[in-house]
Amino acid sequence: MPSQDHAAIAREVFRIEAEAIAGLEANLDGRFTQAVEAILAATGRVIVCGMGKSGIIGKKIAATLASTGTPAFFMHPGEALHGDLGMVTRGDVFVAISNSGETEELVKLLPYLRENGNLVVSMTGNIQSTLATHSGLHLSIRIEREACPLQLAPTASTTAALAMGDALAVALMNARGFQAHQFARFHPGGSLGRRLLQRVRDEMRTQNLPFVQPRASAATVLSCVDQGGLGVALVTEDQKYVQGIITDGDLRRSLIDHRQRFFTLEASELMTPGPVTIGPDSGMSVAIELMARHQITLLVVMEADGIVGVIQK
Repeated sequence: MPSQDHAAIAREVFRIEAEAIAGLEANLDGRFTQAVEAILAATGRVIVCGMGKSGIIGKKIAATLASTGTPAFFMHPGEALHGDLGMVTRGDVFVAISNSGETEELVKLLPYLRENGNLVVSMTGNIQSTLATHSGLHLSIRIEREACPLQLAPTASTTAALAMGDALAVALMNARGFQAHQFARFHPGGSLGRRLLQRVRDEMRTQNLPFVQPRASAATVLSCVDQGGLGVALVTEDQKYVQGIITDGDLRRSLIDHRQRFFTLEASELMTPGPVTIGPDSGMSVAIELMARHQITLLVVMEADGIVGVIQK
């Protein structure tokens, strides 16, 4: 067997599939916006349908839509032809995925969907295909070539279809103002869902908080950050009201800026004053959004009496 550079093959696959996604951006037009607005206005659900590999991608798209605020489910076209069309209501939007646009099982569904008054949004790689020309809206997922060297196995084409589905889901999320706490409601069984449904007081650390005095030496601050296990030190006179926060990043930057003078500095010179705080009864979803907004990984938890803990991302 000849020697092969497997990593080079992987890089070529990544490049081809990246080009496929970049091509979607170039071909995006007003029909994408129309599809988003039609789904937002629909009184029913989004039904995603596809055969074979397109069906597998369709299942993922339906799952993403459903978990991000757009009621959706996947329907197998073969089962649809044998009775499952009874699940389609007049208010549903039907998303049909087929790279060729000629998948027989999907094409056979079109007369019923037209008679039932359903908007069909097709995703195909051929704008002249039966599915594309007989659907209400067509989203092009055309690619130049597959990553498969034989040009047989769906690779770049399924990546393009998945990306288009993700784009729909994210656009719909944005339009609906979908928030983290809503995501958590749909994911109560996962660790993220459980955490987002909890309050800050359920997750915060309250014991052995890394406090340092404002006049503490840089060496003391280093020791506090190292031993505290949080990567920070809280600067406070009385362990009630926080004056500032010192992160391990602050220490690294100060070492670079001040070099030999670093160990002459005090905590008040190293700290970032006025750290972001939150109350213990706030939801974890609020805490996570606050940390993301300020691009930080820790919040000081405050009550009227002062510091009661810290919460990390």
